[in-house]
Amino acid sequence: MDFSAADVVGELKVLRKGRGIFTTPLADRVGPALRATCGILEDDDSVEIRRKLADRLRPLVESLPDDLKIALRAAFALDERARKPFYQERVHWAAITLDRDDRTVRRRIDEGIEQVAAMAVAAGPPDLRPRYPSRSWHTEELRVTLALDQPVAEAFEFRRVVADADEIAELDLALTLTAAGESGVSVRESDLVVDVFHGGVLAGRAMESSDRVGLALRLPEPLRRGERHDIGLRFRANMREPHYICVPRHPCDLFDLHVRFGDRVPDRIVRLEKAFQNDTRSPRGAVLETDDAGEVHVRFRHLAPGFAYGIRWLPAGAG
Repeated sequence: MDFSAADVVGELKVLRKGRGIFTTPLADRVGPALRATCGILEDDDSVEIRRKLADRLRPLVESLPDDLKIALRAAFALDERARKPFYQERVHWAAITLDRDDRTVRRRIDEGIEQVAAMAVAAGPPDLRPRYPSRSWHTEELRVTLALDQPVAEAFEFRRVVADADEIAELDLALTLTAAGESGVSVRESDLVVDVFHGGVLAGRAMESSDRVGLALRLPEPLRRGERHDIGLRFRANMREPHYICVPRHPCDLFDLHVRFGDRVPDRIVRLEKAFQNDTRSPRGAVLETDDAGEVHVRFRHLAPGFAYGIRWLPAGAG
């Protein structure tokens, strides 16, 4: 069934009420036009519906002028600072942020919704086919928070995997600890401390190469094709090189990375995307700025297996 931009506008105006995309139950608030536009399936639960709505709406909202962007982030509770229980409270938050009155913000929201709906319909429904097919399993989401302002660098990794075959009982994971080229010190398996917080049991670990530690995570029970499973891990290691990268062995749909430098903000931070792993020491990419908390946030989609994604930095005073 085809839907018009007007159909999407009507449903977006319903969605913005209450808590926006954080309304529960969310399925009752999402109509057929939004379901088709965002690729929402009949058996998707509230968490999955919210993820698909956010993944579809956020890039469209981010393409708008700044005033419309702020207004719509608030309207749908896409901005963490505006996740208030009532729509009117979020409108008022946007009004204060934009130094406008509430009535003006409501007009901005209506204008932004019309533009977002038109772009969404013009782009068509999302292609749900995987860009990099897998015969075993792939990562739907990989969210990492890395704290570098600790005595030892510490990363929390939350990963959602999807089985692409039956009887997936074990995940072959790995982490690269690149040895500094001039140090002459080799990476050892013991350099990496791994704690499993949920989702399985660490069944084995071994050096796969001079700088890559392989991990085998045994699942609580085998996955059937199409089943999803969440895991939570913590890694601690001394950083040998000033970068943090993901080099996926299996396809990865989304890699979301927060890095906290704290007070030790580097002189330069560069975004790495689909880089050859050997080229990460002299990267080309967008220069990133930390926020007031000394943090950077990057997001990557459709990661190609074997390539590097993440950031590299020049430590303060190193240049």
